Amino acid sequence: METMYKAGKMSADDLFDLNGRVAFVTGGAGLLGLEFCRTLAGAGAAVVVADLNGAAAEEVAAAIECEGEKARAIALDVTRPESVRRAVAEAVSAFGRLDILVNCAALDPKFDPSHAGQHTNAFEDYPLEMWNQALAVNLTGMFLSSQAAARQMLQQGAGVIINLCSTYGMVGPDQRIYEKPGQPAQFKPVYYSVTKAGVLGLTRYLATYYAGNEIRVNALTPGGVFNQHDETFVRNYSARTVLGRMARKDEMNGALLFLASDASSYMTGANLVVDGGWTAW
Repeated sequence: METMYKAGKMSADDLFDLNGRVAFVTGGAGLLGLEFCRTLAGAGAAVVVADLNGAAAEEVAAAIECEGEKARAIALDVTRPESVRRAVAEAVSAFGRLDILVNCAALDPKFDPSHAGQHTNAFEDYPLEMWNQALAVNLTGMFLSSQAAARQMLQQGAGVIINLCSTYGMVGPDQRIYEKPGQPAQFKPVYYSVTKAGVLGLTRYLATYYAGNEIRVNALTPGGVFNQHDETFVRNYSARTVLGRMARKDEMNGALLFLASDASSYMTGANLVVDGGWTAW
């Protein structure tokens, strides 16, 4: 089968060129998912914006198309096998192939204004239903999406899967950064660390499972991304990073494009960490 990888000496521009390729981004209307969709489209890929919020996915796809790039929105529930299979089939029907899967959909109770009030459950009282829901989205959803995409990639002879991890999949949360004087204790919940650690395990499993095939599987681990967080949180978080600040939402785009393109053609089973030095201490 013909692979999508280019042989021989390539220029820097060629290494990152995604013209002729199709990228499928779960959670494509989210904070980072939206950035990734725009980045992939800007590099020449046709982009499938897949998100549980179909209306938001439509907005992202429309904005990409207004910039002269190819995009399609698909409403997707990553916890439902039939929804995943339908979405992948629709993507292939629309663009003829699927070359890049970015598993970005996840439950993540960030400490920004949109997630206020979601951090008061101590481990001892953490609800089983919330644990199960997170496992379904953060791990089962990634499993189902990778499974469906890999079937198509095997038919094509090549493909790239990128799984979004977190620093808290590598190290335990520093719960001290969530403390605020005079307020009840807040916690990053147990499911987040556990599911993100599972992402690394899934990444390594898939990379080695597809040994001998031109299917590469890597993880991308972002640090904390600023999204209108309050001053106390920003100060606490920034003090834990080597660079002394939170990330901008566009600072993961270069790493994502590197993993999606031929620039990383000899890389699989790896975890690319972009965390401002958080895990270097």
